[in-house]
Amino acid sequence: MKTNREHLRAALAGTTLAAALLLSPSAFAHCDTMDGPVVQAAKVALEKKDITPVLMWIKKDDEAQIQAAFTKTLAVRAKGADARELADQFFFETLVRVHRAGEGAPFTGLKPAGTPVELPIAEADKALETGSVDKLVKLVTDEAAAGIRKRFSEALEKKAHAEHNVEAGREFVAAYVEYVHYVEGLHLSAEGAGAHHAEDHQAAPAKEPHQQPAPQHKH
Repeated sequence: MKTNREHLRAALAGTTLAAALLLSPSAFAHCDTMDGPVVQAAKVALEKKDITPVLMWIKKDDEAQIQAAFTKTLAVRAKGADARELADQFFFETLVRVHRAGEGAPFTGLKPAGTPVELPIAEADKALETGSVDKLVKLVTDEAAAGIRKRFSEALEKKAHAEHNVEAGREFVAAYVEYVHYVEGLHLSAEGAGAHHAEDHQAAPAKEPHQQPAPQHKH
């Protein structure tokens, strides 16, 4: 039977996978979609003619820029249906671009409603809606565990033949580096690297605090 600590480690390892998926282009597009939370907040703000709902999505230093865009958008919206549609699109794009700049993420334009996002991201949003994170934890934990086991098995198998010849040794080293870097990436992210802020790490996950820091592997 697993201990609570083992369950915690598994959950943290799983969280690292979610962060890794967030680094993919489709995952980054989550905030770039018409379905995304930033645009939804913008729609509420425009209907209420109150900028407050969007302010939490931007940095304090960007408030003046967004306030100016919001004021301009409200003025243009009053000129008719066509003008309203163009004004809304302008505000959505401005808000999302500024939001993503604040996250250190690129902006390549708004994606249409229905644009697919990675399953862990969809489940992360659903968890907040339902108040239960269990399904998300199981999803990412299972995927992270599978990733570790796969790389471990490959490295272990090649280790058995590593001393047969130089080529076999190199195959082991390649598998070893892949295995260790994957685990290290999970560990690093588990210690606190955020998804939008972890672009320098090839693998991204969430780091469990340990009594002593794990040594960094250099290959």
